[in-house]
Amino acid sequence: LIGTVDVLHGLKNNGIFVINFRGKPEDIRSKLNISKDVKLFTVDAKRIALDILGAPIYNTPMLGATVKALKDYIKLKSVIEVTLNRFKGSTGIKNVEAIKRAYEEVVSDE
Repeated sequence: LIGTVDVLHGLKNNGIFVINFRGKPEDIRSKLNISKDVKLFTVDAKRIALDILGAPIYNTPMLGATVKALKDYIKLKSVIEVTLNRFKGSTGIKNVEAIKRAYEEVVSDE
């Protein structure tokens, strides 16, 4: 989406921005000219999805990264419970694994 859509449209000062990005947070902050007032989090959701799910389905890794970014408001345990209720068997287990891995691997430049 970068370059085709204004991914920062509506982002306010002191906002939180979580992005699927393979590099360092400071690299994307510079590339997109993201204000230092914005809390920036990056995670390689594509790699996590391919490693765990075997397909480029980024939503659950991005969910894990977002939970980490919003950890004062959302509890990982709650997201895991909801995921396992929604997706049964190995699908649920793999999605939880992707969520947990992204939660652990997400990086902030704070």
